Amino acid sequence: MAKVARQVVEQAGINVDQLLEKLVAAAAAEFTTYYYYTILRINSIGFDGEGLKEIIEDARIEDRNHFEALAPRIYELGGKLSRDIREFADVAGCPDAYLPADPRNVQEMLKVLVEAERCAIRVYTEICNMTAGKDHRTYSLALAVLHEEIEHEAWFSEFLGEGPSGHFRRETPGQSPYVSRFMTAMQK
Repeated sequence: MAKVARQVVEQAGINVDQLLEKLVAAAAAEFTTYYYYTILRINSIGFDGEGLKEIIEDARIEDRNHFEALAPRIYELGGKLSRDIREFADVAGCPDAYLPADPRNVQEMLKVLVEAERCAIRVYTEICNMTAGKDHRTYSLALAVLHEEIEHEAWFSEFLGEGPSGHFRRETPGQSPYVSRFMTAMQK
């Protein structure tokens, strides 16, 4: 653990244990969303589903990247991830993104996807609000993830017919244009 990292965050007036709880919940949500998006992507079949597959894949890989970027910060602040995956999934900050009962209903699948992204936006906005001007590293990381989650929501809501998003697909799937600078293991 980086003792000074925790100390300066505490001195800035942040309850580090509360922040760690939020970061672990966010990491658990990213990890479980990666899992559920894998299932959703596999079940994106047919004419409509095929058009969605690439966007689900981008969001899926970027959610994995979010998990991998959050984990070091959790440990830097003296926290840890559960050694039990079931316990970890139970603390996820967002509901599970289950495959709809009728996986061929693309509209229902899109509703699952867009709601997962909207939950993530709320989670990272809360972390940003908590750390703004006080914990620069966590704030920068949460803001980077927030940028990507907003783009994911825009992609899925556009498919739902809620209007144009103004966002374009990534050059390569899972690029994580905002979070990649926090990824020590990410290949450039």
